[in-house]
Amino acid sequence: MESIRFAESLSMFVDVAQDKSFSAVARRRGLAASSVARQIDALEDDLQVPLFTRSTRALVMTEAGTLLYERALKILHDMTDARSEVVSLDGSVQGLLRVSCVPAFGRRHVTPHLASLFDKHPALRVELELTERVVDPVLERFDIVIRIGDQPDSSLVCQRIGSQRYIMGASPAYLRRHGHPTRFEELAHHRLIDRQHSTSARGWRELAGFDWSRPPQFALESNDCDARRMCASQGLGIALMPNWAIGEDLAAGRIVELDLEGAPRQEASGIYLLRAGARASVKVRAFTQHLLDSIGRSASWVSDAAVALD
Repeated sequence: MESIRFAESLSMFVDVAQDKSFSAVARRRGLAASSVARQIDALEDDLQVPLFTRSTRALVMTEAGTLLYERALKILHDMTDARSEVVSLDGSVQGLLRVSCVPAFGRRHVTPHLASLFDKHPALRVELELTERVVDPVLERFDIVIRIGDQPDSSLVCQRIGSQRYIMGASPAYLRRHGHPTRFEELAHHRLIDRQHSTSARGWRELAGFDWSRPPQFALESNDCDARRMCASQGLGIALMPNWAIGEDLAAGRIVELDLEGAPRQEASGIYLLRAGARASVKVRAFTQHLLDSIGRSASWVSDAAVALD
């Protein structure tokens, strides 16, 4: 099998190994499932080993498949980097950049700046996945992963692009209607907006100080950050949200930050860009610099700039 065809087959094999499905890969690539299966068959014939154990319910990698998968990830990553570096020798930024980010941050602080990024680098293409799940940039071949909160030590290269702190806030209309609390314990008598507990990484329930024998009223529980922000600005209740999510609302006066006596101290944590390679490609450097410049000027963080840009 010639080298170009082998590289194409490796890419297909990795996609099938990750999705565990011919049909899922076929839908994403715009192919027939039988075409994907034939390409895997051809790869197995060339290597003279089975790569998957197939049944009507699942595809499971064999020992040979697992070994090839681990090697293929590095091969494909190195090929992508090599091509990017060669075509960028003239300083141009081009090719596909794969980025993963949590949905709310991506909607508010990544997608608004893509148009100006493309104005600078029209040959660049971006594949942006907005997801709450923890993405592995090595296994899933992402160039950049944006994560929020302190990161465990790992082999990933980590660059801090901002800070996050949690803010307690409500709309002026809510405070007029229900009163303006001044002490933390008064929240037990207020309507609260919380992250849905089953998915909560940070919510009211994680804060010390509540008397849970008389739990607060949760007017809304949602796993969507923007839904909670909008409901807080419309007067539904008091929210606990990150500065990057409600900075614009604070600046516009739609939400008022509450400084409550006795409230647990909210330590700032980081917002990070992570990548697998020690050396950043030209397109990664271009995206990173553009995002840093854009976030630095973002109106959403003006009211909290001292913390957000720490």
